Amino acid sequence: MLVLAALAIALTATGLMVGSQGWSWSGFRADLVDSQAALILGEIRLPRTLGALLVGGLLGLAGALAQGLFRNPLADPFLLGSASGASFAVVLVLAASSLSGHALAIATAAMLARAGLVLAAFFGALVGVLLTLVLARGAQESVRLLLAGVVVGVVLGAATDLFTTISPEALRGKQVFMLGSTGFLGWGSVWVLLAGLVGALPLSVRLSRALDALSLGDDSAASLGLDLPRIRFALVVLLALCTGIAVSQSGLVAFVGLVSPHLVRRYAPSAHAYALVASTCVGAVLLLAADVLARGLVAPEELPVGVLTALLGGGYLLWLLHRGRVA
Repeated sequence: MLVLAALAIALTATGLMVGSQGWSWSGFRADLVDSQAALILGEIRLPRTLGALLVGGLLGLAGALAQGLFRNPLADPFLLGSASGASFAVVLVLAASSLSGHALAIATAAMLARAGLVLAAFFGALVGVLLTLVLARGAQESVRLLLAGVVVGVVLGAATDLFTTISPEALRGKQVFMLGSTGFLGWGSVWVLLAGLVGALPLSVRLSRALDALSLGDDSAASLGLDLPRIRFALVVLLALCTGIAVSQSGLVAFVGLVSPHLVRRYAPSAHAYALVASTCVGAVLLLAADVLARGLVAPEELPVGVLTALLGGGYLLWLLHRGRVA
C-alpha cells in the first residue's frame, strides 16, 4: 500500500506536468506563475488526473467484486451487461436525429438525449444489469447470472450495431466511447466519481466476509447461515453502480477491472476485505499511469487510454498464461 501511495503521488505530479507539448518540468513551473496557464492547470489537468484515479479505483473495485462473486479470475466489471447497455444508450442518443419513422426509438432516444450522454450511459449500464437479473430470475445462481449477462451483452451489442447501421454518423461517437477516454473529465465528473467510490467502498468491505464465505462454495456459505440470494443481489447492485458510474464518465476502459485483482492476488494475497481496498488502489494507479502515457507518448496528439490499458493488461495476462500462473 505504501508503494501504491508513492506511485499515485508521483503519477499525479507527472499528470500535472503533461500538456500538449508532452512532459515539461520547466513548463510546469512556468504554469504556476502564469495566471492563464494556471487556470488550465487547475481546470483541465488536475480534474483529469484526479478523475483518472477515481475511474480506475471504481473499475478495480468492481473487478474484485465480480471475481469474488463469480469465483472466477477472468470475470470483469462488464460481465453483467453494463457495457453493452451503456453503449446502446449512447448510440441511441447519437442516432436520435436519424431515427425518423421509428416511434419507439424516437421516444427512447429523445428521453435519453434530454439526460445527456453521461446520464444516458449510466442508466444504460443499469438497464443492462437489470435485464440480466430479469433473465436470470434474480441472483440465486451465479452460473445462470453469468450466462444471462453474456446473452444480454450479445443482444444489446447487436441492437447497437443495428442503430449504427441506420445512423452511420453515430459510429464515430460509439468508437470514442468504446475505446475509453479521460479527456472529458472535469470537476463535475470528479465529484460524481468521488461520491460513488466513497459510497461503494465501505459497503463492499462490509460484504467482504460474505465473499470469503462464497469462496468456499455455495453449500459451505449456506451452512454458515448466509442468505445467498440477498447477498448476491447486493453484490450485483454494488457492481452495477461502480461500473455504471465509471463507464458514464470515461467510456469503456478495458482490462483495468480484470488485471487489478490479479495483481493483488499475486503480490499480496489476503482475505477479501483487504483485497477489495487494494484492488481499488491498484486500479487507480494503473489507469492514471495509462492516462499519463496516453497524453505524453505522441504529444501533441493523444492516444485513447482504453487502447493502452488493453495492450498493457492483455500483455500482462498473456505473460501469466505463458508462465502458467493464472490465479
